[in-house]
Amino acid sequence: MLRRVNEKQEAGLPEPEGIRIADANFPAPFKSGLEYSSPARGTWNIVHTGMLIPEAHEIFVCAAGCLRGVVLTAAEMNAMDRFSTVAVREHNLLDGDMEDLIIEGVSDIIGKLPKRPPAVLVYTSCVHHFAGCDLDMVYERLRERWPDIDFTDCYMNPIMRKSGLTPDQLMRSRLYTLLKPRAINQNAVAIIGNDFPTDEDSDLVKLLKAAGCKIHEITACRSYAEYQEMAEAAVYVSLIPEAAAGGDMLAARLGGRHYQLPFSFDYDEIEAGLRGLAQVLANAGATEQINLNSNNVDSCSTSNDYKPIGIKAVISGLDGYCKEQRARCEAALADALAVIGDEPVAIDYTYAPRPLGLARLLLDAGFNVKRVYVDGIPGGDKPAFDYLREHYPELRLYPTVHTAMRFASPDEPSQFLAIGQKAAYFTNTNHFVNVVEGGGMQGFEAVIRTAALMKDAYLNEKDMRSLVQIKGLGCEEICCNC
Repeated sequence: MLRRVNEKQEAGLPEPEGIRIADANFPAPFKSGLEYSSPARGTWNIVHTGMLIPEAHEIFVCAAGCLRGVVLTAAEMNAMDRFSTVAVREHNLLDGDMEDLIIEGVSDIIGKLPKRPPAVLVYTSCVHHFAGCDLDMVYERLRERWPDIDFTDCYMNPIMRKSGLTPDQLMRSRLYTLLKPRAINQNAVAIIGNDFPTDEDSDLVKLLKAAGCKIHEITACRSYAEYQEMAEAAVYVSLIPEAAAGGDMLAARLGGRHYQLPFSFDYDEIEAGLRGLAQVLANAGATEQINLNSNNVDSCSTSNDYKPIGIKAVISGLDGYCKEQRARCEAALADALAVIGDEPVAIDYTYAPRPLGLARLLLDAGFNVKRVYVDGIPGGDKPAFDYLREHYPELRLYPTVHTAMRFASPDEPSQFLAIGQKAAYFTNTNHFVNVVEGGGMQGFEAVIRTAALMKDAYLNEKDMRSLVQIKGLGCEEICCNC
């Protein structure tokens, strides 16, 4: 029986102060149940991510109530010209014509578009799976009817959230299913799975440039033809856990090598990742000696401001490079700490894939980290979780989707320095780092940039209430320029 929840006490928040990390269970510190969604909306969803395929058209096939959210997403990112819908009605389910609805609905949309798209992403929903819809036949018929268009299957299916690949993981893998096999370029690397372009000054991009590699990244491709060039990569590098499944699928289908370079705040893990990647590039046959007058680093993602030295020289120089980077990280953290002092810090999981790893880094550097907002602890954060339980047992964990969290934001602004939108909202602070999903950061440079962003957030207020309501932070700039 449903009961209206009006008060904090009735809502059943585990503890008004959150829970001590020493008392938390891995990987699920909070019970799963009815969920709340905060007004912090900067993270991307499947509409935003699908738009990364340049010139592609998205078609969502689902019930009208479900369509409301995705339509608003497309409208807010000014991408309605690349977005269409087919509404599933009750009689479609009862009459058993779900397959025909998709085929004829998608065909009708394509026929009426002012320009034929090179690719169409068809999103089906949970009702198609409940009804046993023959999706294989649907896509076969669509490809027969429109042989000049590449179709791929995408999903808006909430029943996938708790088992198997999540909708986010599936969507990131679908970004690369349209790539067609071509000759492998041993000096080409594709950075996959990110919503944001990898920073030019990241350790990854600097390593690839120094090795003389041609860099591909979907976030920078401005045409479908450019996008197809990604298929030449000999190595696919994924940074976030949600992209790993897509990297494995890509390797199995096109024949390249998938390498997971974890998004980490741990110096040893960052260094090990760079060394591992350098060895993978060497094994893949990356250029050993570079003609300094060549234009090998010519891609849709990076500038030509580079000094290629070859993979052997990169490997031999990693000791000195990593030592220098560690020192720069420590200096950046010390500089930020000198300004921020004992100001309480809150972190949330939307900032970067490993929030507990960031908490460990900052606590060890002397920052006063009080809270981490996280609903589940990712596997890669297990070492940080164990470390924090032993060395900082009083660190508090808070959920973000627990129903009681709708009461969590205080009425008056707090003195917290927040890292991430949800942490900013739940602590009600205008001093926050407005970044989602890593924002293109990677490696040692992610530590350095985080320290600088924290310092800036402490010194300069933002209008938190307005900023966190922007859906899909930065998506319009990246997705709608093709």
